[in-house]
Amino acid sequence: MSKFYNAPYEPPKCWVGDKQKIIYDSEEDAEDAARLSEFEHGLPQYSLHAYKCDMGNHWHIANVRK
Repeated sequence: MSKFYNAPYEPPKCWVGDKQKIIYDSEEDAEDAARLSEFEHGLPQYSLHAYKCDMGNHWHIANVRK
């Protein structure tokens, strides 16, 4: 058995400004995560959106349009 079996999952992240943001492989994955996060945190629907990262071929979510 691996010694990392009970290690918590840590999603891949990249630096955006002075913060590390979760990386999503596609716009669809980021939009799905945005809807789930809105539901879990009681935010208005469609208050979060996906945007393509300037530093790589991946997506992030934000509450302000870039």
